[in-house]
Amino acid sequence: MTDPRYTPLALSLPATVPFVGPETQERQRGAPFVARLGANESIFGPSPRAIEAMAATEIWMYGDPENHDLRHALADHHGVTPENIVVGEGIDGLLGYLVRLLVGPGDAVVTSDGAYPTFNYHVAGFGGVLHKVPYKGDHEDPAALFTKAAEVDAKLVYLANPDNPMGSWHSGADIVRAMDALPEGCLLVLDEAYVECAPEGTAAPIGADDPRVIRMRTFSKVYGMAGARVGYAIGAPGLIEAFNKVRNHFGMNRAAQAGALAALQDAEWLAHVQAQISTSRDRISQISRDNGLAPLPSATNFVAIDCGQDGVFAKAVLEALVAQGIFVRMPFAAPQNRCIRVSCGEAADLDAFAAALPQALAAARAE
Repeated sequence: MTDPRYTPLALSLPATVPFVGPETQERQRGAPFVARLGANESIFGPSPRAIEAMAATEIWMYGDPENHDLRHALADHHGVTPENIVVGEGIDGLLGYLVRLLVGPGDAVVTSDGAYPTFNYHVAGFGGVLHKVPYKGDHEDPAALFTKAAEVDAKLVYLANPDNPMGSWHSGADIVRAMDALPEGCLLVLDEAYVECAPEGTAAPIGADDPRVIRMRTFSKVYGMAGARVGYAIGAPGLIEAFNKVRNHFGMNRAAQAGALAALQDAEWLAHVQAQISTSRDRISQISRDNGLAPLPSATNFVAIDCGQDGVFAKAVLEALVAQGIFVRMPFAAPQNRCIRVSCGEAADLDAFAAALPQALAAARAE
């Protein structure tokens, strides 16, 4: 018997996942979480219209491999053409396809140190070389990102606006101005997963046909469909067409397509969830201040909370919360790892967090 003949690249990679899921942690602790406030899902749920559409789906049929109806609806929603839209299995899936299209062994890619790790996972999986720049004042730093991209001749540069894990944001106009320094031949991956949570003017006013950028959006956050895995990208037609060379054409299941289409058409539910998020952010911030901590301003459906010390202390706070059944996460890189990150939730979830936080802080301080 012999082992499969893995590629040298595959042999060089660790077997890992970018995030440890809450289900894994529940199995490890032998109990479910009381409050699930770590994955930036929408606890407020999807549109009732989306639920109805998904329930009524004739799931015995494959989904439309062209995502025709959803692509056309998204094009109308954004005032672009269907040729500007590609739909995929969440932003994560689309990032994987994009990296496969553009990054080969040794190719340079630029991101921020501590930014979304799934992007890094895909780059490593295709042999790219990551170059990282630090955050600036808890914000990703577009100027530094684009300068580094020029230095290393990067094929891709990743920027999330609003940002995960800090919740910070830049105005869209500032992003556009910074793009003057984007080097020739480098594509900006602008991850706008949280843009529906953000203040007016956060979305970058960039033409869909601009070949310098591809914008990523999702139904996983405000639309409340994280489990359905529906994302889409807006870009120049030539780039969008290239996805057809590598994408899984039956990757989108039929129920997810129907649910996303219905969710997109329910503006009233979207506004309801946006209001719920705003109320929840305020409550999380107040709980933080009540315990002597500093909440960071947020344009997302979570709040990063400065625990006032270093990453070791923040991790102790996190572990003490998890021990009490409160699922939260924290940034990976210093100095942002001085924070914990708490997703928006219903009143009962935040009541549980408020009750657990003083004990978690006391336990961390006693270590």
